[in-house]
Amino acid sequence: MASKKYDRAFVTGCDSSQEWMLPWFFEKYKKFSKTPLVFANFGVKDLDSIKPHVHAIMDLTKIKEKGWFKKPKAMINCPAKRTVWLDTDCEVVNNVDGIFNLLEPNKLNMIEDRPWTKRRGEIWYNSGVVGFIDKPVILYEWAKKVEQMPTVGDQEVLHSMLNPISQITYINPLPNEYNVMRIQLEHDEYKGKIKIVHWTGRKGKEKIRSMMNG
Repeated sequence: MASKKYDRAFVTGCDSSQEWMLPWFFEKYKKFSKTPLVFANFGVKDLDSIKPHVHAIMDLTKIKEKGWFKKPKAMINCPAKRTVWLDTDCEVVNNVDGIFNLLEPNKLNMIEDRPWTKRRGEIWYNSGVVGFIDKPVILYEWAKKVEQMPTVGDQEVLHSMLNPISQITYINPLPNEYNVMRIQLEHDEYKGKIKIVHWTGRKGKEKIRSMMNG
């Protein structure tokens, strides 16, 4: 694991199935942020090509969780006082460093997944961008639940743990501009500032490939 401690850091991570996006992710990130970036290795093939772009690398290849289910433990192990997780399909399009000033302690600081809320009829939060100060209790509980019941995805596991009251207790909503969903843009449902676009799903990955291919 990384040994240096950071006051604030972004953290991302992936395995070999998502590794192809990293050159695109790093290019976008470095254009708009000077904050240290930590990488969680879930099982990539070419670690040497990643090293020049990050400040530290954490090895999570040995834990039993697979793929995105490693995310909560990656967050726990990130060596920073203030931490923000970014999925590798998140495109940083503007300065994002101000997000650290919005974090509240003892909570997961997340953006509402408005398309999912609309579809399900209850408030959902998207786990593509997750901020926290130190390591709140809810983060450890999330990691434990993922280890015990890794069903669908890490976001679904977190949602299953919380009711409307505990959501208020453990989640601090951040502005939509820090995690604008692909579907919001496609359906013309979002008109505000954008700092991060989250290219979710198969269509999102096709969009990323098209950007990488010019």
